[in-house]
Amino acid sequence: MVRKARIRLASTDYKKLEEVCRELKAISERTGVKMKGPIPLPTKRLRVPVRKSPCGEGTATWDRWELRIHKRLIDIDAEERVMRRIMRVKVPEEVLISIELI
Repeated sequence: MVRKARIRLASTDYKKLEEVCRELKAISERTGVKMKGPIPLPTKRLRVPVRKSPCGEGTATWDRWELRIHKRLIDIDAEERVMRRIMRVKVPEEVLISIELI
C-alpha cells in the first residue's frame, strides 16, 4: 500500500504560493511520482471596516480593508526520496506549509 502525503499551503501572496506549487510539481515530474493538485481551496477573506474620522464626529465614512488568504492542497505519493526533496524546498516566509502523512 502506497502512503500519501497531503501538503497544505496557505499564503496572502498568491504569486509566491504558485511558485512553491510549481517547484513541488517539478519534483514530482522529475521523480515520476503520482501527484494530484494543486487543488485551489476557497479563498478566505478577512474584512475590516474602519471609520475614517479619528474623532468620531462628522459624516460616517468608512474605509473597508480586506486580507485574502489563498490556499492550495496537494496529494503526492510519500516515497522517501521524494519527501527528502520536498523538505529541501525553499519556502518564503509568507507561505505556510503543513505536510501530513495519510
